[in-house]
Amino acid sequence: MEKFDVIVVGAGLSGLAAASVCIGGGLNTLVLERGIFPGAKNVSGGRLYLKPVASLLPEFSKGDLPIERPVTHERLTLMDGSDSLTLSLQTPEFRSSMPQSVTVLRAVLDRWFAERLGECGGIVVPKIRVDGVIREKGRICGIRAAGDEIGANVVIAADGVNALLSERAGLRSSHDPAHFAVAAKEIIELSSGAIEERFQLNNGEGAAQLFAGSVTRGMPGGGFLYTNRETLSLGVVVGVQAAGSSKVPVHELVEEFKDHPAVAPLVRGGNVVEYSAHLIPEAGPYHGTSLSTDGFLTVGDAAGFCLNLGVTVRGMDYALASGVLAGQAVLKAHETGDFSREILSTYDRSVRESFIGKDFKTYRKVPRFLGNPRLYSLYPQALTGAFKDLYRVTENPKGKIVRGFRNSLFSRISLGQALRDVIRGYQAL
Repeated sequence: MEKFDVIVVGAGLSGLAAASVCIGGGLNTLVLERGIFPGAKNVSGGRLYLKPVASLLPEFSKGDLPIERPVTHERLTLMDGSDSLTLSLQTPEFRSSMPQSVTVLRAVLDRWFAERLGECGGIVVPKIRVDGVIREKGRICGIRAAGDEIGANVVIAADGVNALLSERAGLRSSHDPAHFAVAAKEIIELSSGAIEERFQLNNGEGAAQLFAGSVTRGMPGGGFLYTNRETLSLGVVVGVQAAGSSKVPVHELVEEFKDHPAVAPLVRGGNVVEYSAHLIPEAGPYHGTSLSTDGFLTVGDAAGFCLNLGVTVRGMDYALASGVLAGQAVLKAHETGDFSREILSTYDRSVRESFIGKDFKTYRKVPRFLGNPRLYSLYPQALTGAFKDLYRVTENPKGKIVRGFRNSLFSRISLGQALRDVIRGYQAL
């Protein structure tokens, strides 16, 4: 049986980051990818926060990183039927030499990263499906793929949200629909000039816009629209349980989203060149479970590293950082020749002590808070309606603005309910 020091299953950002560290440490590393090339099956919305990973992966702060646009404009839009209310933020800080975040196309970024590994002697093999793990005396010592068995001192599971290997390794239980959302995304081709004009951007700048309310017909979730160089990434995310109960096809929500008066002028004349759908982990790291066992580690989406705060959604920076930390743990284990959970669990500790663990600890109550259905129905309706009344002028005398705003807002939500929700939001955020 052929054997490697490390086998990484999945050539997404977490797997490639782990492999990069292992290869840099001189380990014989094999990366297996189910897609036809790295990035082919990775269809995330397309926004990467750079600063958290710049010190961990210097190549992600260099000029040849294949980004689309630095995000200089942040927008949040609440929708109520055909009405909408948008909050916009622009700041010079976002135009610095190291932008806070950038838009990316995963098919481009992941392939670029894999090519860098190849230049350093890494082996990345696409179109290989890994079916399971090999155990010897209770310890994981390799994988089964394409009818063959391949040995390894350590297997790193970077196989994405389905995390079948982690389940078979005993690190997580079967899927709970309450812990996932389903996303559908289109890539819409549009000229760079049209993008900059429609989003009021300077040359090369980018925008990120999130939407909540009627975009999901009041279900937990939202819409997103990111600007790339000559395309737009547009999509809708909905909780799996809510989508299943409502029986509303997500692709139908995408079409409604594109036709909304707040969105239609931004995408008009664009040509859809790609459509994709995938699951997103929304409950955070799997509480009560480990990230490591004998001969095995789990990283990225497979470990639940996706954080939705409503106004920001992060996943790629956590994926990259978790991959680096996993690779460092493997190097330490290789130094001792001990690949037991006792040694590999340094990865668990590193994650807890890193910005990943601290962020998820700080915002551990957010998933439950964001499950509040009023955030996607009554509050968008109330706020949009209140501002609509604020600017409405009729033939009748206009009453006190503050009183009218208050009456419009609390005609839809009781003051007591609003206060309870504010308290829960304060505790979560």
